[in-house]
Amino acid sequence: MDSSEAIYNSLKDCGIDFVVSVPCVNLSKLLNMIDDDSEITHIPVTREEEGIGICAGAYLGGKSPAILMQNSGLGNSINALKSLMELYEFPLLMIMSHRGTEGENICGQVPMGESTPRILEAMDFNFFKPANPEGAYVDVKKAWDLSNEEGKPVSILLEIKYW
Repeated sequence: MDSSEAIYNSLKDCGIDFVVSVPCVNLSKLLNMIDDDSEITHIPVTREEEGIGICAGAYLGGKSPAILMQNSGLGNSINALKSLMELYEFPLLMIMSHRGTEGENICGQVPMGESTPRILEAMDFNFFKPANPEGAYVDVKKAWDLSNEEGKPVSILLEIKYW
């Protein structure tokens, strides 16, 4: 099982049936797998906070939502995550390509990469950083269960070395 298959299989096993995404090269194989799955509604968006609102609506409509994005979009979506998802206790699985970590080639990704875990901690949001596909498979399930239990978003941070 490769890195993308581990995430995909765990999403399926969790019952995630609604995925919003913002394009990311690291998530491209996973996004293609989701696109090819007739049991998952996939909505590509251009801004992360737009995706958060769509996930809230999907949850109210009986869906189990996840958003796939780069960690750089976390800053764009802070208010929607706190004022909508957390306030109304909506679960949300956030799968983030954690750019700006060891091995990053684009220097502009590094500041947000370094800040991402601290931002999530300041928001009082739990997150997991799996090191390999087996860990990711387990962590996605734990994250989804925790998100449902707490009624707020939980993230999976997929560092460059994960891929």
